[in-house]
Amino acid sequence: MSFSVDIIGAGPAGLTAAEVLAQGGAQVRVIDHMASPARKFLMAGRGGLNLTHSEPLERFLDRYGAARPFLEPAIRAFPPEALIAWCNGLGIETFIGSSGRVFPKTMKASPLLRAWLKRLDGLGVGFDLKSEWSGDKNADAMILALGGASWPRLGSDARWVEMLRRRGVAVNDFISANCGVTIAWSSHFMERFAGKPLKRIEIASGGRRMRGEAVVTRNGLEGGAIYALGPQLRETGRLVLDLRPDLTLDELEARLARPKGKASQSNFLRKAAGLSPVAIALLREAGAPATAAQIKSVALTVTGTDTLARAISSAGGLALSEVDGSFELKAWPRVYAVGEMLDWEAPTGGYLLQACFSTAVAAARACLTQFAAAPGRPQSLPK
Repeated sequence: MSFSVDIIGAGPAGLTAAEVLAQGGAQVRVIDHMASPARKFLMAGRGGLNLTHSEPLERFLDRYGAARPFLEPAIRAFPPEALIAWCNGLGIETFIGSSGRVFPKTMKASPLLRAWLKRLDGLGVGFDLKSEWSGDKNADAMILALGGASWPRLGSDARWVEMLRRRGVAVNDFISANCGVTIAWSSHFMERFAGKPLKRIEIASGGRRMRGEAVVTRNGLEGGAIYALGPQLRETGRLVLDLRPDLTLDELEARLARPKGKASQSNFLRKAAGLSPVAIALLREAGAPATAAQIKSVALTVTGTDTLARAISSAGGLALSEVDGSFELKAWPRVYAVGEMLDWEAPTGGYLLQACFSTAVAAARACLTQFAAAPGRPQSLPK
């Protein structure tokens, strides 16, 4: 006896759940209010589609911070190598970049999505696009894959939040994650240096340090190192820049002890300390003297973050306490929640997509198990 499942949301988490369920014999319908599936997935693919990361699993799991205990069972059950194998099974080969990130060789999302939708069509998955979810359950089971609140123009507009709150389900407010931070630059610094990169720096906040690069914007700073320290920056409102992390304090002091001669201060710092014009200007902007200690610890005050419309992802969402270990809502039987709509966050680098895939697989498998064990249902699951 078959059973029906509605998937609400046609992003990667929803499509993953649909595939697993259809392979298990369920009648699956995907409902989404956008005109085509996976709009945000396609946008992410413009930058190469970073699917996952190749680093050791223990280090990988640590990237989820406080949410690691919640996400770990699902990621261990469907780890990065399983995601890579799935992608290869669609005929899309992958490669590992120099940073350890995993990409499709095409460096695009569209070929993968076309192959994926063709597979889903072959499995009999139906799609109701440009269709608003009413907030009710009209199938035997339902998987909510409604996304977070970043890039709302691509479909993740969080309109579902009030629907669940009316049912008494706790949903934490969404906030920007993997985004730039705002800093009150002077007009001179902003006008002259917006768009300039700070290369080979180290950023510290809240006891964590991250090497990488950042870019000065008119409103503050953005870049991978900033994104990785998002939770700490939101909590402390402070960051410290080491403009020469490759040099020890003693090495830098020795360089600055050289005779200055007739060189201007800027030229001396450029030649002796290896500082770029934007790094030198940043020292002045922070009101810091050009000493070795200050070059290695430029303190800046963070006044906020970019908006959700500009953020790569979001923090907040459905409280983790509202679902059990199989991602089923405790207050709504046979309704599961997966992906970015849950209250967890991770840095860029493949961690976001991996958790979306893994939670969807876990919920879909749990749903199949639940129906297989129900009276009148088949007692074994397809392999």
